[in-house]
Amino acid sequence: MDKILIRGLEVTACHGCKDFEKTTPQPFVFDADIYFDFSRAARTDDIRDTINYSAASKIIASVAQNNTYNLIEKLAYECAYAVLDNTCADGITLTVYKPSAPVKLKFQTMGASVEVKRTTAYLSLGSSLGDREEYLRAAIQKLDTFREIKVKQVSDFIETEPYGGVARNKFLNCAAEIETYFGPRGLLSAVQSVENFCGRKRTVRWEDRTLDIDIIFFGKEIIAEDGLIIPHAEYYKRDFVLAPLAQIAPDFVCPLLKKPLKTIKT
Repeated sequence: MDKILIRGLEVTACHGCKDFEKTTPQPFVFDADIYFDFSRAARTDDIRDTINYSAASKIIASVAQNNTYNLIEKLAYECAYAVLDNTCADGITLTVYKPSAPVKLKFQTMGASVEVKRTTAYLSLGSSLGDREEYLRAAIQKLDTFREIKVKQVSDFIETEPYGGVARNKFLNCAAEIETYFGPRGLLSAVQSVENFCGRKRTVRWEDRTLDIDIIFFGKEIIAEDGLIIPHAEYYKRDFVLAPLAQIAPDFVCPLLKKPLKTIKT
């Protein structure tokens, strides 16, 4: 993948766990690999069609100088997020070095490195207990409060019959397109926390519930791990999942079936 390289960007700032580090400036040095497709820029030779490394450097410097964090891990993530928030980059690997770290040993530098990718994911949401519409709206709102998630669009709400032979109430369902900086496991943890926030109880499989959120697609990734299957197993056999998804992403091509959602029939 094409990438812009920033090496040795030095910023004087105040970060650290010790009290004096919060008031006494020290140097921090940044390296960044910013991922972006250069093909258009190669044709046009126009800076507007690429990532401006001067602007990206100023974003990193601004985050470092206008905030104070205990951990360079936090600093690294906040700088990475800010670059993605303010550019059209596809992802970033960012390393922050702390050459004056208060360590009583001889060393060249200390540092932390993070890798963050911008991914479009699709979620299926359903509720069959209480005020179903309110639970769905609360879930969407809660998802949007995560620093790492932006809700891009939400389908219409549809009422469907219960699935699985255990639940007795009708469900209200929808789908959501999100942009996320989380990896698959991080996103799974986030959606489970939203389910818990909305009172989800996990006792009997397929039972009625206040909120159910499934990750149907995570970019074009195919994942088969303990507790995480993406694309979600047999989503294409369930109208309550497929119909809302096809409404908001008709041309999305399933990485398993190799078909656009609008052409898949249950």
